[in-house]
Amino acid sequence: MTGCGGRWILAGAELSADGTARPMAWHSPDGRAWEPFVVRPDSHYGRRAVLYATACRDGVLAALGTQAGGAHGNPRVTAWRQAEDGALVEVPAPFELFGGPDAAHVGRMTAGPAGWLIVGSRVSGAAVWRAGDPARFELVAAAPGLASDAEGRTWAFDAVAGPDGWLVVGGVGRTGRIERDPLAWVSRDGLSWQRRAVPGAPGYDELQRVVLINGHAVAVGPSGSTFGVWRDEGRGWVAVGHFGRIGGGAAIVADLAVLDGELWAAVSDGRHHRVWVSADEGGSWREVPAPVPELPAGGGRAVALAAQGHRLLIVVDDGSGVRLWGTPAPSW
Repeated sequence: MTGCGGRWILAGAELSADGTARPMAWHSPDGRAWEPFVVRPDSHYGRRAVLYATACRDGVLAALGTQAGGAHGNPRVTAWRQAEDGALVEVPAPFELFGGPDAAHVGRMTAGPAGWLIVGSRVSGAAVWRAGDPARFELVAAAPGLASDAEGRTWAFDAVAGPDGWLVVGGVGRTGRIERDPLAWVSRDGLSWQRRAVPGAPGYDELQRVVLINGHAVAVGPSGSTFGVWRDEGRGWVAVGHFGRIGGGAAIVADLAVLDGELWAAVSDGRHHRVWVSADEGGSWREVPAPVPELPAGGGRAVALAAQGHRLLIVVDDGSGVRLWGTPAPSW
């Protein structure tokens, strides 16, 4: 979910009775009344894609979709952009752009003054796809500084556009160690990358989501038995806070949003999603009562946040349907 030129955008799929997916996206001026986009796929996997990532630039929407396929059931990623008539159309792309023998993971998409950026990983480590037009993405893999090297294997999970270019966050699995450490990268053009050290702690740490708030980049990710918060102070990254508890399940920062100077996070401990808010750029946090008694986690379940203007929306997919709520919170 994202805000786009004053509209709210929700993307996903519609499932038929036999479980076949059909890509769908909706737009709304107020978060209450929703209209579907005309969606025009152009390939076998495009017609079955689930749209999972969106970004907006100058009122134009772009998206990514995925569907398992092929002999090994690997994800088949498709790219989409909004056409002049308002429809969301699949962009033809060579298989090797997102797939092929070096494929690993195609993650989130973001947009900014420099264009569009997708983050993910290849066999060579962290990678990005950059574009001035979302119909023409270029893969940047095995890039010095960004990709894996003698220090360890790298992963990229999220990115944000700033006045000086791109900031990407993720992690590195140090050579000879099991744990993962947090790591960030910066680039003016999306082609040449420089690493930025991020302090870690004993155990498993990585940066999964990042936003800009009050001129600072703030990232959130698993950190040992809690969710950690790191902030770029201009002279370097520092650990500024932590919240929640991580149990035995997979720890995921589902989403991160900024509303009126407050930082909102939706996180999963593998069993349940929870929503937290910070009024001091991530230093201290309080849990926000959920709009329903439980926000389930796990396969086929998701929670997303988006902020626009002075309003925040939360969307909950519990595996059987989708519901939305909007601020003012915590009354929902």
